[in-house]
Amino acid sequence: MATVTVSPIHFEDFSGIQFERLVFAYHLRAGWRDLIWRGQSGSDQGRDITGIEAFDDQPARKTIIQCANQDTLTLAKATSDMTKAVKAAGGIPDAFKFVSRGAVSDASRGRIEQVAASLGVAQVTIWSGVEFEENLRLRAEYLLHRFVQGVEFPDAEADIRKFIDDFPDLSDADALQLMAAVFDRPAFRTPFHQESSLPAFQQAIEDTIGALNTGVWRTRNGDEIRRIPSVHNLKDRGIRTTLEKVVRHVDDLRRIFVAGLRAGEIKPCGCGEPDCPTFELSKRSADQLDAARYKVLTMFRSVYAPFNVDLE
Repeated sequence: MATVTVSPIHFEDFSGIQFERLVFAYHLRAGWRDLIWRGQSGSDQGRDITGIEAFDDQPARKTIIQCANQDTLTLAKATSDMTKAVKAAGGIPDAFKFVSRGAVSDASRGRIEQVAASLGVAQVTIWSGVEFEENLRLRAEYLLHRFVQGVEFPDAEADIRKFIDDFPDLSDADALQLMAAVFDRPAFRTPFHQESSLPAFQQAIEDTIGALNTGVWRTRNGDEIRRIPSVHNLKDRGIRTTLEKVVRHVDDLRRIFVAGLRAGEIKPCGCGEPDCPTFELSKRSADQLDAARYKVLTMFRSVYAPFNVDLE
């Protein structure tokens, strides 16, 4: 068998616009909402990209993303960008995110976080070039392949969005990588106990079924996050058959939960709060749900070996 060498990406070979374009395309693929590429206009006011990062288990964050296409992310540069950004129209963001092509020391991270906190922003994410590449390979490797192999992304935001959702030329491995993201949520990771926090569990499971069957991935409130390949986009008949079984097993998980609610083996904690996420489960129901999830995750991994979602 031939040995495949994975070489590091030389982000220093990219122009500033190319680097921002790749960062923007990655966050589209990663499911961020309301993304705007402000740096393209030439008057970003310290905001290369703005968008909303959605979470299953915590409130969404309005975030300003800065693209540092430099060997070093300096404190002066970060401070200048953050200071301009908080003064720009739109108000103070919930978070800053820096994507740098170079390394970022722990000391620099700490100082940047302190400056952000002084400006009223508690959440800061900082990716070095290595961390950006790791996340690209994990969630959007096909974008990386296209970019590195000379397939230039379009210039306009609308064209980039269309480019990101172009699935016909994807390999099954690339399609499965994108589909795997729908399982990376608490509904599939958190073990059940006799008292468990299950925020919108049933809705999360139904959203997963819908995403795999139709390619439309939605938040629990029904807002579309992004498009992903569906089961029907897979070319290999064997892989497609396995994914159809995965969908049925996810539906079994939903059925077990609904049956437990009806039988009283799964019930709200009794505090009276309509949105309380805490439920009480019988040991039988907890074991059934964990077994069903294990079957889903194991079957998906059987056709996509890099799949890394497990019960915690």
